[in-house]
Amino acid sequence: MKIAIHTLGCKVNQYESEALGFALSQKGYDVCFGLEPADVFVVNTCAITNEAEKKSRQTLSKFKKLNPKGKIVVCGCASEKSPEVFLKNKNVIFVSGVANKLKILDYIEIEGRVGAEIDPLPLEYNETYRAAPSKTRAYVKVQDGCNNFCSYCIIPYLRGRSRSRNVVEILNEIKSLEKSVNEVVLTGIDLSDFKIDGEKALSKLLEMLSGFDLRIRLGSLEQGIIDEEFLKLCKQKNLCPHFHLSLQSGSASVLKRMNRHYTPEEFYNKVVGLRKAFDNPAITTDIIVGFPGETEQEFFETVEFIKKVGFSSLHVFPYSKREGTVAARMKDLDGETKKRRVLILEKLNLTLQEKYINQSKKKTLSVLIEEKIGKYYVGHSENYIKCYIKSKKLELNSFVNVKIKKKFADGALAKIVKKER
Repeated sequence: MKIAIHTLGCKVNQYESEALGFALSQKGYDVCFGLEPADVFVVNTCAITNEAEKKSRQTLSKFKKLNPKGKIVVCGCASEKSPEVFLKNKNVIFVSGVANKLKILDYIEIEGRVGAEIDPLPLEYNETYRAAPSKTRAYVKVQDGCNNFCSYCIIPYLRGRSRSRNVVEILNEIKSLEKSVNEVVLTGIDLSDFKIDGEKALSKLLEMLSGFDLRIRLGSLEQGIIDEEFLKLCKQKNLCPHFHLSLQSGSASVLKRMNRHYTPEEFYNKVVGLRKAFDNPAITTDIIVGFPGETEQEFFETVEFIKKVGFSSLHVFPYSKREGTVAARMKDLDGETKKRRVLILEKLNLTLQEKYINQSKKKTLSVLIEEKIGKYYVGHSENYIKCYIKSKKLELNSFVNVKIKKKFADGALAKIVKKER
């Protein structure tokens, strides 16, 4: 039996899908990822925005085109929020939510419809996920849930309160991956809130991982995690100098309405600290455009702050109203205003990306070869520049040293060089 798993949303979802796929393959199923013909389809849904929910629902129609008689199983944040929406599709045999996604293993071969079983959100980290062996890079989930309750975000209501994975389990999983991958990405819903014995301990975890023979990359971080201890431990040799600090707005007044507990100046000081500790690190971020009440002046403040920080890349999103959040009770902006502001930041993003690529030309970068696209071998450098390399033959899951030549496609054109001493 062939099972296709399709994932929407964040890296946590991606990790959980890969773990589910690994568990299914261990049971003897033929597992693939993405939109491919199959006997059973699994969709791991997302609800971070209205658009993400819409795409989650539309995926069911795509499955039907691939196999009109195929059975469908649904899990994730969108089905946690609205399980009844997915049960309207006659091909859906089972719907679960966020908790205990692995239980769908028990329903794959059941004839007829089971319905929906939405488990209570756990108070402690008690999952048994284990990442599947990968060709190049593996995501490892170390934390789940969120206590921040930003006024625009529905995720704490769908994922539950913050909880951290046992550090011994984390280390054992990474050790099991050490021979098959060359990079591990630590991920969580609020990675910065990872704790050991009730105390924030992401820095300690990084120290424990310093002896592993692979590259360590961090998922999205909150600016508050950047302190002297963090900066000191981040300078270990196997940590990628790539930091995704979630900003959301460069206006102090908007940040306050968002219930984000920092000012633009405090955020900027954290970036300065990272740049003192590292040579030209990649600093990427998320920006929400058109938050309720965002004036032209507040948007201008965001644009100017982005320029001041000089991010290497932006992820820009129009504000999406999420019922049940505090911001849903605020007056929303019109769609045209949001669209116009998104276009302004997307244009700025292209300028920032090119500037950072040009700044990186002087350095010799180490690229992990991940795939071949046409005549190019493609992979990411330690500072997360997507590099396109012309070569007769390179081994996937190997490192090559390169120099950046110029901006190219969605990354940069690079050439192989011998490592500088």
